[in-house]
Amino acid sequence: MTTRFIDISMPITNDVLTDPPALRPHITYSDHQDGVGQMLPFFPGLTRQDLPDGEAWAVEEVRLSTHSGSHMDAPWHFHSTTDNGARAAPTIDEAPLDLFWRPGVKLDFRHFADGYVASASDVSDELARIGHDLAPFDIVLVNTSASAAYGGPDYVASGCGIGREATLYLTGRGVQVVGTDAWSWDAPFVHTARKYAETGNPAIIWEGHKAGREMPYYQMEKLQNLEALPAHGFTIACFPVKIARASAGWVRAVAMIGA
Repeated sequence: MTTRFIDISMPITNDVLTDPPALRPHITYSDHQDGVGQMLPFFPGLTRQDLPDGEAWAVEEVRLSTHSGSHMDAPWHFHSTTDNGARAAPTIDEAPLDLFWRPGVKLDFRHFADGYVASASDVSDELARIGHDLAPFDIVLVNTSASAAYGGPDYVASGCGIGREATLYLTGRGVQVVGTDAWSWDAPFVHTARKYAETGNPAIIWEGHKAGREMPYYQMEKLQNLEALPAHGFTIACFPVKIARASAGWVRAVAMIGA
């Protein structure tokens, strides 16, 4: 059987708004003509005319957060400790690599309103609908309405979130890696801020992430193209970049059908 590869990673780009202003990536491009001035000082006596077609290299300078583009959050991002305070939360360079090549499961939550916080029963109901029994180490992906908002100004405010209860439902069944196509695993901040203003309840702030204080897990955010995946029957490869002592690492996530 031929393996079909589906790219579920978001590009890092200047051109699409995928972060609040202070967190946006910035890429400076140098083309092959710009590269000539960079190359010549390495080789005294070399001239532009000596280079094939008068061209040197192309190169880019990138300013990023570790949470730019598709990335994997480590438990350290959520809190300084995990397992209910029993140990220090792992950073991304401490992540076990065997977690990141595993069977995938997709939950289709595109029908939930922006800002909705998915519960354990929502997860259970969707698993029943697609006929899948969770196995330890399954990688669970959540397809939200944020997928349709990508490329527009409302992306960061779009999609449902996964609450504490739903996150612990997954991790309590052995899931250690999850992902979403929204800006955050939690509900978009603009919606949570409105609810907090109404209730004054701080427990609703970043509640999905903070579930990592109780049970550690790794989560991908800002994935893409999840609507192209079946509900299950595929494999995910999603190795994060190894950044020392970091809260996250960029990831090129790929789904493989028939692998």
